[in-house]
Amino acid sequence: MPLSGYAQVQTNPLRLPLTPPNFLDGLDKEDDDDIISLATHVIATERDALTNLHKLYQSDPAAQRNFKQAVQVMGKTSRQGGRIIVSGMGKSGKIGQKFVATLNSFGIRSAFLHPTEAMHGDLAPIPSTEVDAFGVPTPTSSTTTALALTDALALALARRLHPNPTEIFHHYHPGGAIGASAAPTAPQLIGSIATNVDDVPIILDGQGPKSPTVLDALLTAAGSASGWVRPSSDTIIAPRQIQRIGRKVDLKEPLSSIGHATVVEKLDWISIPAANSIHEAQEWILSMRQTSRGRTFLKPGTILGIVDSQKCVSGVVEIEEIMTEDQLQQQP
Repeated sequence: MPLSGYAQVQTNPLRLPLTPPNFLDGLDKEDDDDIISLATHVIATERDALTNLHKLYQSDPAAQRNFKQAVQVMGKTSRQGGRIIVSGMGKSGKIGQKFVATLNSFGIRSAFLHPTEAMHGDLAPIPSTEVDAFGVPTPTSSTTTALALTDALALALARRLHPNPTEIFHHYHPGGAIGASAAPTAPQLIGSIATNVDDVPIILDGQGPKSPTVLDALLTAAGSASGWVRPSSDTIIAPRQIQRIGRKVDLKEPLSSIGHATVVEKLDWISIPAANSIHEAQEWILSMRQTSRGRTFLKPGTILGIVDSQKCVSGVVEIEEIMTEDQLQQQP
């Protein structure tokens, strides 16, 4: 008996040719050209949609503000142990499910909830303003832009929560090409990212007793391969501080006038063994910042002095190179 809705299967054996027929035979070549024209038109449409999306977030203050707010809200939710709930139906639902999968790959707890289930009390009502947020006229290009935007959102959130999203991604997604390429052969040591102190140029080195100015520091930094500069053999200015001082004071002012937070003495560098992994350094900093004393010296602008096997401070690392802004502002 045939199944309902299906054609009845012939029980008599058929004589089939040993080589199946070429199903492309007999197709009109002009149809082939039309197919390619349609395909390139669709690709061009989606390309234009992505270009418009790029321009929107590059130039529109409202779009930029909303994107930042979304990352901040989700980041706060995740840090407080909450879960990000994504809802949608149809193609939007599929994109939402893909967004959830990407977030989970970065260790960001999230779940997808179908709107029908939400209507039965599993989720608070979703504002109608969330609908048609992209304003792209065609369904195919809107899904393309939605995928691109949710990827951007997921990666921005991962960067906000983790200083090394690639390492987190590999932990939760060890399979596949991305996971394999992210797999470290060995823990990266903090000494491997340090700038050698001896390679940092000294401002006005060999130019007599003249007191260096802010302009002298900026000019020396411009010629420094690493961006670090040393006012003297026992003091140093980090690249991030160099970027700020030009906006703070008159360039002709003495460098000594810009404050202790910018020109950091060697005694104030926080020592970390070069043989420690970056992960070990991060864990130690987070642990120390649980105390009020730790938060006073492990903060934005802190310089890490990297101690070599000879017990000498031979390298320097800005704390922001291994810790996120949120981690350095987080309170216990």
